[in-house]
Amino acid sequence: MDLSSLLEAWGETTVVPLAGLLIGTLFGAFAQRSRFCLRSAVIEFWNRQGTAKVAIWLCAFSAALIATQSFVLAGWLDVSQARQLAATGSLSGAIVGGLLFGIGMILARGCSSRMLVLAANGNLRALLTGLIFAVAAQASLNGVLSPLRQWLSGLWTIQGGATRDLLATAHVGHLGGLLFGLVWLGAAIHFTRRSRLKHHEWLGGLGVGVMIALAWLLTYSVGTNSFEVIPVQSLSFTGPSADMLMLVLSPPGQPWDFDIGLVPGVVLGSFLAALWGKELKLEGFKDGLSMRRYIFGALCMGFGGMLAGGCAVGAGVSGAAIFALTAWLTLVSMWLGAGLTDRLVDRPQHRPTDLPAEPLAPQP
Repeated sequence: MDLSSLLEAWGETTVVPLAGLLIGTLFGAFAQRSRFCLRSAVIEFWNRQGTAKVAIWLCAFSAALIATQSFVLAGWLDVSQARQLAATGSLSGAIVGGLLFGIGMILARGCSSRMLVLAANGNLRALLTGLIFAVAAQASLNGVLSPLRQWLSGLWTIQGGATRDLLATAHVGHLGGLLFGLVWLGAAIHFTRRSRLKHHEWLGGLGVGVMIALAWLLTYSVGTNSFEVIPVQSLSFTGPSADMLMLVLSPPGQPWDFDIGLVPGVVLGSFLAALWGKELKLEGFKDGLSMRRYIFGALCMGFGGMLAGGCAVGAGVSGAAIFALTAWLTLVSMWLGAGLTDRLVDRPQHRPTDLPAEPLAPQP
């Protein structure tokens, strides 16, 4: 049965959420097995403490770029109408939001997607952090933090279209994007061999990236075969977490979309992968200090992710895979914000000697 027949038989309201559920389940399984985590990669990079986590992140990043650009070159995918390229963007939002998100993921010891994966494995710290993250994201979208977000977003904007497309700006086209992805794949292979990663780790990293590209392809294919307006999109966890929160709190009957299927899919996939690997373990907080740290980190990530227009996956990989300018600014800002926070908060020995060092927050 082809996609058109499937849509005719089941309808968009069923096919689209199921697509999100399927992609999310596979993403969750791959992310759990590979330990995919931007925070860990950033810490390794800035502190030169190995290359294993950097290798896994590069596997995911390069796979997303290569697969997405290959789909476009094959004529199977058109991302020109994606929100990250077509709509008016905010450069100030990308920079400030990316910095805040980077700060938050260090304090919370994981980004939003990592929180979902860990929560499904029994980590109660991640569960609380994810809930607060979703509340902060919703408050930033339509709640009490919305005016601040809108003001920061309006400080420096950029028109949608070619001005937001780095490939168009550089005049290299999608073939240039594919070659750029191959360069990063070469780096991923180098670090993978250097770190002697296990097969399930680097394969899981590649799987994460492929799921991001398949999400672009699947939503575009459904949109072109549907009479309804289905936006072309990929994986992100800021908006979907807020949407999932409102779905739970709102009266029954709310429409379901790709994002609504995505979040429970990631939880399901991570749980099944942890069950298969015998890694389910109930964990909680050990003291109030660590809880305050996680809560503040979740608030920074929720507001920062909504301000930047995406999280470590949504902007950092999904948006970067289509070479959206704001996504790349967000990604760079996340690396800088996270690296600086790790240096100042978790590694006080690197502070100037004339400043009093605060005690290291206990590892929960």
